[in-house]
Amino acid sequence: MGITGAFAQKEPDNCVLIKGGNFKNTKCTNYYGKDITVADFYMGKYEVTQKEWTDVMGSNPSQFKDERLPVETVSWYDCVEYCNARSVKEGLKPYYNIDKDKKDANNQTVVDDIKWTVTINAGANGYRLPTEAEWEYAAGGGQASKSYTCSGGNDIDGVAWFWQNSGDTNLTGFWTWPRVQGNHDRTHPVGSKGANELGLYDMSGNVREWCWDWYGDLDDKGNGPKGSTSETGRVWKGGGWMGGDFCCAVSFRANFEASGKGPDQGLRVCRGK
Repeated sequence: MGITGAFAQKEPDNCVLIKGGNFKNTKCTNYYGKDITVADFYMGKYEVTQKEWTDVMGSNPSQFKDERLPVETVSWYDCVEYCNARSVKEGLKPYYNIDKDKKDANNQTVVDDIKWTVTINAGANGYRLPTEAEWEYAAGGGQASKSYTCSGGNDIDGVAWFWQNSGDTNLTGFWTWPRVQGNHDRTHPVGSKGANELGLYDMSGNVREWCWDWYGDLDDKGNGPKGSTSETGRVWKGGGWMGGDFCCAVSFRANFEASGKGPDQGLRVCRGK
C-alpha cells in the first residue's frame, strides 16, 4: 500500500511516476521475455529544456537557441554534473559521486580524454540519468504498453522529430547531410508531438538521450558490460532530429564516447521513488 494523505511524497515537477514491472512491449524491445524487472521510478515528462539547463548551470551550450527547445550539445559528463547541481538546488541528495582527478579504469575509449570516475551514491534521492532498461521500459509504455514500434505509436510522424520531418519541408528518399542542412532541420519545442502510453513526450525523436550504461552486448538478463572493454562509450537512445527513422524505434540502441557532444545530443532525467 502506498503512502497517502499528508505524508505522501510530492511528485517532482514535470515528471511521471513510472510503475515498475516486467516488460510488456512484445514487438520492439531488447528486454521482453528476459528475467528483468524494473522498479518504480520518476521520469521527466519532457527532455530537459534549455531553460531548465540554464537555470541550473548558468549557461546554454545549445546550437539551436530557445528556452522551449531541448538542451543539446551536452556530453555525458555534462549531464551527470547537471543532475547533481539540480539536486543540490532543489535540496536533494546528489546521486553521483564525481571524481575528476581519478581516471576510470573501465573506460578504454581512446577518444575520451576526460574519463572521470563516476559512481552512484546509493540511497540518494537526487536526479540521475535513466538506465538503458528504465529508458526502454518507459519508452515502450511500461505496464500500459500497446507494443508500438516507436514510443507512442507506429505512425512515426505523429510521435517523432527525425530527419524527414524536422525541417522546412518533408523529405523523402535517402539521407544526405547536404539535404538535411538545406532543409534547415532542427530541434523543436518539447512536447510538440504525441505522448506515449505513460504521458512521456519525444522519446522517439527530437534529441538523442544519454543513459547511464556502458554500451555492449546484452546478456540473457538484459545486462550489458560493467565497463567499456572496447572502443565503445555510453548508451544513447531515442533517435533525433537529424537521425534516420530506424533510430526512433524503442529497441534501437547506440553509443557515443562520454566526452562526445553534438546538436542532437541531450538528456531526460529520472529520480527514484
